[in-house]
Amino acid sequence: MDKSNKQNNFELAQKIKKWGIELGFQQIGITDTHLKSAENYLKNWIDKDFHGDMDYMHKHGLKRSRPDLLHSGTISIISARMDYLPETKEEINQILDNPISAFISRYALGRDYHKILRNRLQKLATRIESEVGCFGYRAFVDSAPVLEKAIAEKAGLGWIGKHTNLINRKAGSWFFLGEIYTSLPLPSDQQVSSHCGECTACIDICPTQAIVAPFQVDARLCISYLTIELHGSIPKNLRSSIGNRIYGCDDCQLICPWNRFAKLSTEQDFNPRHNLNNSQLTELFLWSEEEFMKKMEGSPIRRIGHNRWLRNIAVALGNAKKPNQSKEALQQKLSHPSEVVREHVNWALENIDR
Repeated sequence: MDKSNKQNNFELAQKIKKWGIELGFQQIGITDTHLKSAENYLKNWIDKDFHGDMDYMHKHGLKRSRPDLLHSGTISIISARMDYLPETKEEINQILDNPISAFISRYALGRDYHKILRNRLQKLATRIESEVGCFGYRAFVDSAPVLEKAIAEKAGLGWIGKHTNLINRKAGSWFFLGEIYTSLPLPSDQQVSSHCGECTACIDICPTQAIVAPFQVDARLCISYLTIELHGSIPKNLRSSIGNRIYGCDDCQLICPWNRFAKLSTEQDFNPRHNLNNSQLTELFLWSEEEFMKKMEGSPIRRIGHNRWLRNIAVALGNAKKPNQSKEALQQKLSHPSEVVREHVNWALENIDR
């Protein structure tokens, strides 16, 4: 590539970063498609069965780690991050510390981030197209075989911490990631070094000890997996550790010292809906399936369905140890048509009396 083309590509990359910020992203980075070390990490993780029932983590073969196999012609990847934190650490901890309150991972309180980020990425791609003409591209937001954290790390957006989330030195880890695979020969940004040091706060705080070693999460133990990805029964030995977390878990992010630099999101779509950041377990448990589907329309929570929603809340009610409030609600679901729901309701009633 001659000097003139290099300069043009550099200038285009700078424009792309500027346009990304104008569209509401907090940062844009660019990298190549070489993900060999991430590919090896993923293979080892799957070989240990750490993915549990998430068959989609391996069924796409090498497409996840070799971008050109997923979208032919890809030679550069634009990685974008968008802050989503809707409230302060103190407000979040108040919910976690109240056993009868329902805790939902903060990324899921507002509208579905997939659509929001994908729409912004499409606008960015359209803006690039208006500058350079037609080019090959495809936008992704956590819905295809993409190693988004490894890509973002290579693109200089942060480093993968010991809890396996991406951490940015100036913004913590409360952000979403999205990518544009592109045929444009854009210059890569410099990868940043890790700044976790000797800290093990995330490992020590994990309620189920799912971070089995630095940079190694056994999903089968992770509360996010248990409450979102797992379709059947939650293992009995893990239920008490779930506490009042009914959809996901943010403990490793809440404890991370780098999140003192996290900024509250200004995106209105990420604001809590239906009072989900301050609801009682009994209130949510009594939603009918129709109410659940209606209120969760446009929410990432909707995909777990009403039965898993009830399963998760039953466990939380059992952990709350509030006989007067919990028992009355639980007893209303003793004859629920789902065997999984009934089993967790019975466990909860027994756990309250222990």
